Amino acid sequence: MILLTGANGQLGTDFKKLLDMKNISYIATDFINLDITNMDAVRNFVKDREVSHIINCAAYNNVDKAEEEKEKELCYKLNTEAQKNLAIAAKEIGAIFVTYSTDFVFGGEKHTPYTEEDKVNPLCIYAESKAKGETEVLGTYDKVFVIRTSWVFGMGNNNFNKQVINWAKTKNELNIVDDQVSSPTYSWDLAEYSWDLINSNQFGLYQLSNDGECSKYEQAKYVLEAIGWQGKLGTAKTVDFNLPAKRAAYSKISSEKAEKIIGRKMPSWQSGIDRFLKEYLI
Repeated sequence: MILLTGANGQLGTDFKKLLDMKNISYIATDFINLDITNMDAVRNFVKDREVSHIINCAAYNNVDKAEEEKEKELCYKLNTEAQKNLAIAAKEIGAIFVTYSTDFVFGGEKHTPYTEEDKVNPLCIYAESKAKGETEVLGTYDKVFVIRTSWVFGMGNNNFNKQVINWAKTKNELNIVDDQVSSPTYSWDLAEYSWDLINSNQFGLYQLSNDGECSKYEQAKYVLEAIGWQGKLGTAKTVDFNLPAKRAAYSKISSEKAEKIIGRKMPSWQSGIDRFLKEYLI
């Protein structure tokens, strides 16, 4: 039996689809029926269930709001403390633990894809909470997969692709930043490739994002062309928007380590967006 936390988000939604397709039993939870920030609650939840894997898809992802003092504590609770709670619970029952981190842990100093060997340099509260979460999990238990990813989009929750589509409905002119570069990652691909990696039992720190890289501007351009928007698209810089949280200019992550184990490359980010749009615009 698999325990899936954060099951109603983008990645959790696709994990449910994947496990259903494979006829694998799971318990899907979210914050309403399991508070992963509460160690006792987590222990009690798994105590009488035969859980073989805990796959955590829950996270605090509001990058800018996390900079607010009142939100900072919640960000750390979900991205650091809860990760450790779940790792401890998995260790106590002998289950495999899987959780997710982010390209935001890097500071953007490089101009080539970051590997698992590169030193982290978080630039904001959200990034720092995720980096600390990685350290806590990897230091707590050996049967874990910590998987970094980037710019996730899917059917659950809001994401950049959906925002662009919504903007296009009411605006004839858009300006999108061209100085943030990474790789958009389709949550279905992330779930599918994660599952193959998990079944390797080669535990550790990994990275998975769709192949290739682009700026936010290039991503928006691809989406807008695909939906036939006739407006004017211009470029902007991150500083133009005066955002509370600092972002890396370049944070593309390499999936090579995971791909060698899985035996195939991640699909391109364009392929991911094509399949997402086909599903989303039905």
